[in-house]
Amino acid sequence: MMRLSLAKLVRCRVRSRRVGVMLAGVAVVAGANHSFAADNPGDLLWSLAPVNRPVVPEGDAAMTNPIDRFLEAERVAKGLGMVGPADKLTLLRRVHLDLTGLPPSPEEQEAFLTDTSPEAYEKVVDRLLAGEQHAVRYARRWLDVLRYADVDEKMGPGSGIHLWRDWVVNSIRDDLPYDQFVQLQLTGRRVGERTQMSDTGFRSRKEPRPGDVFALGFLARGVGADPQDLAINAVDTVSTAFMGLTIGCAKCHDHKFDPVSQVDYYSMKALFDPLVAKKVNLASSADLVAAGRAMEETQKKRAPHEKELAAFLDPYKSKLREERIQMLPPEVQAVIRKPEKERTVEEQKTADDYFPILRIDDGKIEEVLPAEMVGRYRDLKRQVEEAGRGNSAPELPAFTTVDVDRGREQMKSYILTSGEPARPELQNEVKPGWPFAAGDYDFRDGRIEAFADWLTNPSNPLFARVAVNRLWQWHFGVGLQKLPSDFGLQSDGPSHPALLDWLASEFVKQGYSMKQMNRLMVTSQAYRMSSEVPPESMANHKIDPDDTYLWHFRLQRLEAEPIWDSIHAAAGNLDLQVGGRSFDPNGGGQGRRGGDDASRTNASVKRRAAYMIRGYAPSRDVTPGFLQSFDVDDGRVPCPVRTQTVTAPQSLFLMNSPEIEAATNGLAERLKNESGGDLNRAVDLAYRLTIARPPSAPEIDRATAYLEGDPERLKPFSWLLFNLDEFTYVR
Repeated sequence: MMRLSLAKLVRCRVRSRRVGVMLAGVAVVAGANHSFAADNPGDLLWSLAPVNRPVVPEGDAAMTNPIDRFLEAERVAKGLGMVGPADKLTLLRRVHLDLTGLPPSPEEQEAFLTDTSPEAYEKVVDRLLAGEQHAVRYARRWLDVLRYADVDEKMGPGSGIHLWRDWVVNSIRDDLPYDQFVQLQLTGRRVGERTQMSDTGFRSRKEPRPGDVFALGFLARGVGADPQDLAINAVDTVSTAFMGLTIGCAKCHDHKFDPVSQVDYYSMKALFDPLVAKKVNLASSADLVAAGRAMEETQKKRAPHEKELAAFLDPYKSKLREERIQMLPPEVQAVIRKPEKERTVEEQKTADDYFPILRIDDGKIEEVLPAEMVGRYRDLKRQVEEAGRGNSAPELPAFTTVDVDRGREQMKSYILTSGEPARPELQNEVKPGWPFAAGDYDFRDGRIEAFADWLTNPSNPLFARVAVNRLWQWHFGVGLQKLPSDFGLQSDGPSHPALLDWLASEFVKQGYSMKQMNRLMVTSQAYRMSSEVPPESMANHKIDPDDTYLWHFRLQRLEAEPIWDSIHAAAGNLDLQVGGRSFDPNGGGQGRRGGDDASRTNASVKRRAAYMIRGYAPSRDVTPGFLQSFDVDDGRVPCPVRTQTVTAPQSLFLMNSPEIEAATNGLAERLKNESGGDLNRAVDLAYRLTIARPPSAPEIDRATAYLEGDPERLKPFSWLLFNLDEFTYVR
């Protein structure tokens, strides 16, 4: 990897500050005048150098997968020899958990063992990739990167955010090309379907395809307390997720390492500044009419009680408000006391700024009431609540998306001091743009559309490199570029640069098919290797202790979701329903602080953990303890790599949680029923259901001795299997 000298980095920064970093000699983006440029892009960042498809190395004719040829060339150069292949059932469990997050059933195990055809494994891979459970598994992985959350203190109630998750699942199921996968989440429209021409020659924006609007949940997820939060969150997430660069580091100052200036950051933010949140009602016309009638009926019943309560509280609220007003500066008091219709625009803004201070919250009103009046207040409040019971309007399905506000589109954008929306540097105006592009911008279809075209163009060296590296990381545990969201100078560069570029070029050649790339990777000999290191290969440890050159398969701990799914799959009660709202395993709803209310959907708590609630609220734990224990983030920021800790709470969950107690009961009953009372068959089935293999002879002996012929001991025996390391690790 080429690194910048300090002097050259400074020159790049200064140039970037003035005109934007330029790269050169790469094809111009279709429909735009901007491109990559520079005589030697690698002088800026290794990841910005053009992707030139490398020649596949010569090698063993038996290595038909190009991936293996590249890896073998590196191993030979380092004096490393690869270990042998994994046994069939180990490989079957590995690929099942990798591609679907679910263990293979005993029937699937037996079918694979008896299929002796050369293409037996490839048939398994194709079957798994074609199934909808693969989409659930890989949607969850992408949603980590895209910072999905059901609940966030800044998200309003009824956001319908789960519909974005469903869109991601459906896109992966249908193998939506990756460039369109990204385009739709940025623009809501597919390339070539943005505008339409009428017979009279009038061009207008084309209505998006049904369902594509849900892709914009990606941007709507960034809605915050300030309108500029949406744009800031968009820049930070888009740059890490799709560009693999920490552009967010330039929010407060020029990037300390990469050639990205503060101007670059706020130019990119200006692309998203016109966006505002937009609520889309998804109810039918009949539902809307019924809800309107119910609301009207409720208001009629509550009105007299609300009027009486308001009259009771008015003198106390007026007194408290007056006390607060008198604490304000005289000029602010004058504005507040002026009737709203007589205020200027600037005065109204001042009044709005002080509204939170002057607002009298009902929750605080008891503090100013005389003690003898508190009972009367509570009685009146109870009457209001009772009048509304049984007649409240049903919650209507809605989805929060984004739209371009034409008024905001005309506003100027500025650098923000310390990234604070309230501190614009009015002397430092920025124009819409983005790092690493040269020339004029063609914004005829829109700012974000122009950026999306540049980002997803095949000539963009970042786009495909970042994507295939993520897929590699999910299959092999570590990416070829170890920091999957940082392709900048703080990284050490890829361990196998030629392989990374070949995969990137192949991804483009295959039409950005993620399923094709998944298939290519998991059918390689590298993926099929054993994780066990025989004595004759121990010398490799001295040469490559971290397995950088993949001479054996890496042992990996399962993430939280496959652990949960494997537990319930073994017990026989896993709900494989796809789509819908999230569930709370503790039975609580999500609607208290935004998001969706799981308690109103009768969601099964035995669903796949990909649908388990996660998020953040300052007043309560949203993300269940199970997910937290097994290293699941709450979705406030992108999570490119899950940590893999080994902690006491993980062991405690597997030893004595209510979920494990129920699962051991379920598995024990299943073993009794399906073995026909034959304990030898029960032992064999138990191993196949939990760790996807038959027990060895010593394991059979130990199990037989432990059971002592008593079927009732199948429950503690099931508990033992759930607590094996082999249950939570992939070999």
